[in-house]
Amino acid sequence: MQYNDILKKLKALSNPEAVEGMARFGINPENTYGVSIPNLRKIANETGKTHTLAQKLWASGIHEARILASMIDEPTAVFEEQMERWVKDFDSWDVCDQCCMNLFEKTKFAYHKCVEWSSNKQEFVKRAGFVLMARLAVSDKKARDEQFVNFFPIIKRESVDNRNFVKKGVNWALRQIGKRNRNLNKIAIRTAKEIQEIDSKSSKWIASDAIRELTDEKIQKRLSN
Repeated sequence: MQYNDILKKLKALSNPEAVEGMARFGINPENTYGVSIPNLRKIANETGKTHTLAQKLWASGIHEARILASMIDEPTAVFEEQMERWVKDFDSWDVCDQCCMNLFEKTKFAYHKCVEWSSNKQEFVKRAGFVLMARLAVSDKKARDEQFVNFFPIIKRESVDNRNFVKKGVNWALRQIGKRNRNLNKIAIRTAKEIQEIDSKSSKWIASDAIRELTDEKIQKRLSN
């Protein structure tokens, strides 16, 4: 499927009611058609992987075209320069999360970008750093524990950021790393207790929510097995 055909298809699938609903959930309604993720995945499957087309779709500035671009791009063809360019365009948490999940976590730069972006002043760039940490904890089965242990001081440091999409990203990273295995669970709970002691509203929320999940009986049982 070619660029113009895709844009026509996205327009045909547009849903103004869905756009209104997305806006209520903190998604930027500008240049947004309200096309569902399952529909975008269907188009992605029909299109196949193509780095060149992904660049064109991203450059369109259309919300759904950008999510689609992250689905069809080839991780091996992605370099840091593109990641830096795209991350600065993030204007919604869903574009941020989809891009990290569909593409960025599969690149060889993922661990490096976790650290680099975690201290960025822009809300969605910073969130991207923590979304990558959370996703790598789930998807990178071969990673050593040390790779994730290195993230705990960063999580603790940035837990004081009160911005909604940052604190949720920090919380997500802490929980996912802590659910990876028994060893990381213990360190995550210890880190969460340290975060709880920080005089910050967001830190206290991040910590209490993480502790509740990480000490949950079902999680503990799964990790023991």
